[in-house]
Amino acid sequence: MKMTRYLKTNKNEIGLSPQELIFRGNQKIEKIGLRLIDFDESEIEEKSIKKASEIMSYSKKESVTWLNIDGLHDLELLKELGEKFDLNNFILADILETNSRPKIHEFEKWIFISVKILEYDQKIETFTVENLSIIFNERMLITFQEKKGDIFEPVRDRIRNQKRTLRSSGPDYLVFALLDTVIDHYLYLLSNFSEKIESFDEMLLEEPDKKVIEGINHNKKELNHIQRGIKSAKDMIFALSKLESDFISEKNDIHFKELVFNINQASDSVDSLRELLTDQLNIYHMMISSKLNDIMKFLTIFSVIFIPLTFIAGIYGTNFDVVPELHFENGYFLMLGSMVIIVILMLVYFKRKKWM
Repeated sequence: MKMTRYLKTNKNEIGLSPQELIFRGNQKIEKIGLRLIDFDESEIEEKSIKKASEIMSYSKKESVTWLNIDGLHDLELLKELGEKFDLNNFILADILETNSRPKIHEFEKWIFISVKILEYDQKIETFTVENLSIIFNERMLITFQEKKGDIFEPVRDRIRNQKRTLRSSGPDYLVFALLDTVIDHYLYLLSNFSEKIESFDEMLLEEPDKKVIEGINHNKKELNHIQRGIKSAKDMIFALSKLESDFISEKNDIHFKELVFNINQASDSVDSLRELLTDQLNIYHMMISSKLNDIMKFLTIFSVIFIPLTFIAGIYGTNFDVVPELHFENGYFLMLGSMVIIVILMLVYFKRKKWM
């Protein structure tokens, strides 16, 4: 079954207002989950909550509050969040639009960021895409995921283990940590994917067949999907690194510039893998062409050898009454001997010319 992983537009959505609150993605989990972590340098509180109203008590605290929402199909929950945290409909509509390109927008009270999380499904050997939306201000960060995942568990572990930089910094540094995790995951997937691609080199040298070319074409198609997510994320990271906002402290500017280096590395890796796949396709076609040339060479040599033999057999196979050699006592053996000598001479000649 074919699946559109980045661009999917419903005809019924054409002409709707950009602020229209419609979930435009695919529901990936049945029940929405809300996970909250509130922390400062000395204390941490972590729990699951059921209603958005439960987070209101944290909005007045000096600590950093991170609310992660798994699942986007509950419009009432999003509307409640919008009312309680003064999220305008542009932000909420962007969160519900899971098929859009990664982007960044600065609003009066929040900064909105969206980026793609990539995963690799080993069973179907296909990359899957999940949209991640992040909004943050000077004290609070809210992340919206399409389904529950463990990609950010290392960040949560760093918070739990009292990592000084993370616990003493604000939501802007936490945003850096989350985006850095997403990009590191890109690099991890590309590293594993490169090993898979490189394995085709040995298969090409052994015996290129239909399975090899199908595998190369499949990998090229998957790499195109990866490229869309990474290239568009690259533009977003560049814009983020140049953003001047009260919600991003100057001391963290260097960290967001580090993201630029990492996303460039991921983008360069994609380009290198594309070149490798192109080289593999060229090698495959060269080897098939070389194999075809060897077959044609053999058939040509075979044909050239039999041309004079066919000529001789054709002459003595004619039905004329007068053919002088027909009455030789050893004519048949002379004809066969001549054919053998011609074959030997031609083979020697081909060998010296290195045609075989």
